[in-house]
Amino acid sequence: MSQPIIVLREGTERTKGKDALNNNIQAAKVISEAVKTALGPKGMDKMLVDSFGDVVITNDGATILKEIDVQHPGAKFIIDLAKTQDQEVGDGTTTVVVLAGELLRRAQDLLEMDIHPSIIVEGYRLAMDKSLELLEDIKIDVEIEDRDSLLNIAKTSMSSKIISGEMEAISQVIVDAALAIEENGKVDIDDITIIKKQGESLSDTQLIRGLILDKEKVHGDMPSSVKDAKILLLNTALETNKTEFDSKLNIETADQVQQFLDREQSALKEMADKITATGANVVFCQKGIDDMVQHFLAKSGVLAVRRVKKSDMEKLSKSTGGPIISNLTDLSEADLGKAGKVAEQKIADDDVIFVTETPQSKSVTILIRGGTEFVLDEYERSIHDALCVVRNIIEDKQLVPGGGAPELYMANELRDFKLEQPSKIQLAIEAFATAIEVIPRALAENAGMDPIEIIGELNKMYKEGKHQYGVDPIAGKIDDMKKKGVMEPVRVKKQAISSAAEAATILLRIDDVVSAKNLDKGGAGGMPDDMDF
Repeated sequence: MSQPIIVLREGTERTKGKDALNNNIQAAKVISEAVKTALGPKGMDKMLVDSFGDVVITNDGATILKEIDVQHPGAKFIIDLAKTQDQEVGDGTTTVVVLAGELLRRAQDLLEMDIHPSIIVEGYRLAMDKSLELLEDIKIDVEIEDRDSLLNIAKTSMSSKIISGEMEAISQVIVDAALAIEENGKVDIDDITIIKKQGESLSDTQLIRGLILDKEKVHGDMPSSVKDAKILLLNTALETNKTEFDSKLNIETADQVQQFLDREQSALKEMADKITATGANVVFCQKGIDDMVQHFLAKSGVLAVRRVKKSDMEKLSKSTGGPIISNLTDLSEADLGKAGKVAEQKIADDDVIFVTETPQSKSVTILIRGGTEFVLDEYERSIHDALCVVRNIIEDKQLVPGGGAPELYMANELRDFKLEQPSKIQLAIEAFATAIEVIPRALAENAGMDPIEIIGELNKMYKEGKHQYGVDPIAGKIDDMKKKGVMEPVRVKKQAISSAAEAATILLRIDDVVSAKNLDKGGAGGMPDDMDF
């Protein structure tokens, strides 16, 4: 007998064929089930506790999956879907994971019928392309001036969040914020600063047309409010420089000590004098400000703030028109930005700096109020998602009805489309159609409705040409989504369908998984079970 050849290192595990495929599908199904109950206005929240005991309460799909410590590579791949969805369109993170899980669940049924994965992949790709075409057929065009549509899209995004109780007022804030920074049909969400402060209630959340810095003035004698502010933005420390190498200073007499201290004070006073000589009455510094410089600036009536974040400095530069200065050598009045008012105010127990009435009003701030830190964090996530969907509408100007209406439309059309394909491909397209019906089905289930009955009623409406009917979880029935103002961006739907289909087809093409075990100091260490997460 010949000597066996060892190709893989000791401790390496290899899973091949159907076992590898089924392991990945099972992992994706588990992740999908974990977030499925969070879908829709009646979805449930998740409480996530990390190893440090920190608690997160949310029903945002991306946040839930980010907090889960997953080890299975197939499960990690599905979690990346939610991250991509969040980065690209800002909403629909739960939807994309639920869709991917359902597509793989239906594919598993076909695999058990001995249908080759390549045929399923081909069918899914055809179905995905057709679905994206179908979305174009039912899209509704809107204009930026159509404020009602923008408000409806914001409300739809917030309806499934903890923030839904105040969505009427908050949707006004969100739309105003997005329109305030809109430029040539584009919206940069980074121009909207979100500040969270405990105290009062969500209804006290407000839009500030300017910037709020979560900082305070550096000296008590500085003015708390400056009108007609001339603002200097500094990216250099107002401190004495330390040498980059070790050095010694030999002092032999008491006079030399005093001379050394006087020289240091003179250098610091020179910094303050250079600033006041420009006419600046407000200074925002990205780095530190020495106590002596603070004293001299306070005597000159200058309001100064230190340790300002780089992102806030960039926003200040953009809104006030002042450049960020890295050297005090050639300071002049031309280096100053402007603002109508800079003032320190107390919110809750913290002092913050308001910069308002700026010449370039393309930077705004949403000040969120709430009772606890957990609630404030969830409010911020909800408002960010709503801002993203409003941005999508402003940029794309395209909507589709919500409530699972587009998914049901696509499912029915795909069942007609499959008849044009070969027999086995038809089965894959049918599986895709059934899979995307998981959205209206989950909406109904999470609202305590009978999903079979609801899907049947919606199919009946579809046959009558009423393609805008979907699930209304609040009322517990089906209704015309367009009339109710429940709308979603086309961009979110397209991204969810294409990402979920592509992820499913990639996992279906894997037939060999090679896993190297972790190595510790004692040798080969055990790797946790594939399904632990």
